[in-house]
Amino acid sequence: MARNVTRKTPIVHRLPMTKARINLGAVVKRVHLNKEYVVLEKSGIPIAGMMDIEEFEDYLELNDSRVKRHIAASAKEYAAGKSRPASGFFKALERDERASVGRSKRRRTA
Repeated sequence: MARNVTRKTPIVHRLPMTKARINLGAVVKRVHLNKEYVVLEKSGIPIAGMMDIEEFEDYLELNDSRVKRHIAASAKEYAAGKSRPASGFFKALERDERASVGRSKRRRTA
């Protein structure tokens, strides 16, 4: 289970490829558990970077053009005042859930 580590500034380590190869398990563990970043270097030149998979998946998703369009449309709706407080949204979800459970119970008894 991944820990939730919140930092204001991410920790970025620079590591030569040879050292990373020797200590790969420990490097990956630090990246995953501590949400650190590692820049892999070859002859002092940055070649690649490592980050936790959850953050990487978020990064890929945010670079998806469909997601970008959805975010832009949502921002326009919010700016136009087409939003509601979260408490109202959750109350509506609970109401819908109760109604759905009631319908399924009536179907089973019929």
